[in-house]
Amino acid sequence: MHHMWALAVGLGLIVAPAAAPVPSGIGRAGVPIAQQTFTDAQRLFYNARYEAAAALTLELRASQGQDLANDELRTSALLFQLKGLLERPSDKDADRKDADKKKALRLCAACPALMAAFFADVRHGQTLARASLKANPGDEAALFFLGKLNLNYVWLQLGPLGHKTGWDEYWEARRSLDAVLKKHPRHVRALVARAWIDYIVNTKMPWGTRWVLGGGSKKRALATMRSAERIDSDFFSHAEAGFGLWDMQVREHDMIRATESARALALDFPDNRELAVFLETRKNTENHGTHRN
Repeated sequence: MHHMWALAVGLGLIVAPAAAPVPSGIGRAGVPIAQQTFTDAQRLFYNARYEAAAALTLELRASQGQDLANDELRTSALLFQLKGLLERPSDKDADRKDADKKKALRLCAACPALMAAFFADVRHGQTLARASLKANPGDEAALFFLGKLNLNYVWLQLGPLGHKTGWDEYWEARRSLDAVLKKHPRHVRALVARAWIDYIVNTKMPWGTRWVLGGGSKKRALATMRSAERIDSDFFSHAEAGFGLWDMQVREHDMIRATESARALALDFPDNRELAVFLETRKNTENHGTHRN
């Protein structure tokens, strides 16, 4: 299990710090909850309004039911909330981070309810996807959502919670995503998720652990993410690829391209505070450099 603990260090970097929460009823301004849609919940999520996105997906179940897409988006939003509550981006030392996570979890009044909701939705989605695959092993949607839900589970356990669990879910996710891409090589969301696995395994794992986890390649991950971002796809799949590319560019200290990516994303998601903070920081840095010259 030490391999999974090493993986936690990498996977904990996947999720950006959560923006400050907004009231859970906010979606489209002035539009009653009853008139809002799953698209509104997606837009909230990509504007880093995770609490509101999670609340709206729950509300939508009353009229639209609880399906795999709802489970995946809601667990993603809950994951980002928990990361924001339990992790400090300034922490550098892994042992200190682990101790801080345990302390933060003990002191977090909101976390038990968020975690209970997260695990319930993951279990619901896993059960639904596995039942669909039992009836139709080639169900592409079920394969993708099973992989993504399992990755959300792994990222919560090994990242914010610091638990040395998730081995079975990691391998099921990897197999599911590979099966999707074998059938549909241009499946944007599967490409994005698979690229993150490659990137983290390659950049954060020692060689022996990389082998145990099936190998990884930073070069391949970046190429895959760039390719996914360029594929003509639906609006939110394209957004997911765009955010993934931006994140990788930041990690690679490619700030010129990262700034270009952030500016493009900000056109579609002007309320995203994470993008706004990044762009403001870059502006200040560039201005400081100009003044020094």
